[in-house]
Amino acid sequence: MGIFSRFTDIINSNINSILDKAEDPEKMVRLIIQEMEDTLVEVRSASAKTIAAKKDVTHQVNKMKAEAQGWEEKAELALSKDREDLARAALQERAKAAEAAETLENELQIIEDELVKLQSETTQLQEKLADAKSRQKTIIMRQNTVSSRLQVKKRLDSGTVDAAMGKFEQFERKIDDLESQVEAYDVGKRSLKDEFASLETEGKIEDELAALKQKMQGKSKSSNVTAVKSKTKKA
Repeated sequence: MGIFSRFTDIINSNINSILDKAEDPEKMVRLIIQEMEDTLVEVRSASAKTIAAKKDVTHQVNKMKAEAQGWEEKAELALSKDREDLARAALQERAKAAEAAETLENELQIIEDELVKLQSETTQLQEKLADAKSRQKTIIMRQNTVSSRLQVKKRLDSGTVDAAMGKFEQFERKIDDLESQVEAYDVGKRSLKDEFASLETEGKIEDELAALKQKMQGKSKSSNVTAVKSKTKKA
């Protein structure tokens, strides 16, 4: 099983658990990142073990090849000494060593293939983890913003704000009533400024009245003079 299929099972299991418990997205994001980090640690540990296994098998392959080469040299030596029986036995041992080397080489190839896949998946997981961390702040910010908007919507829809505004209007009407009562106490009462202003107004009116009388007297005298002159001319 690849690390991603295993990782997906873990994440899906935990996400379902979170959704069942109605946990918030911020915790879910943290959990996903934590699972990715834990998986990455496990994968790196597995990679280290696989590399160590590759080195061990490589060493065994080289050992079996060297052993096969040694038996071949022994067979040649036996033939040079006219010992076909020893040469035949040496060749049999050489065949066993060569077969063991071939088996180990097949095993080494499997290990190398798995190591390539493991390294590729590790690289992908590192990229996904870096992407998740870069998006974590944005996701949390969006979640907080949406939560705040939801609270505002709930308060608006519940009528709480309208009720509060209604109370403000009641307070304003009470203050208006109090101001009207204060103004009612001042009705009919004249301040010192009012008295002096009244005197100034009365003085102006008296002056205007005197000027008007003088003007009218002037017109009256002018009419009398004109009438006298007219009678004198007729006489």
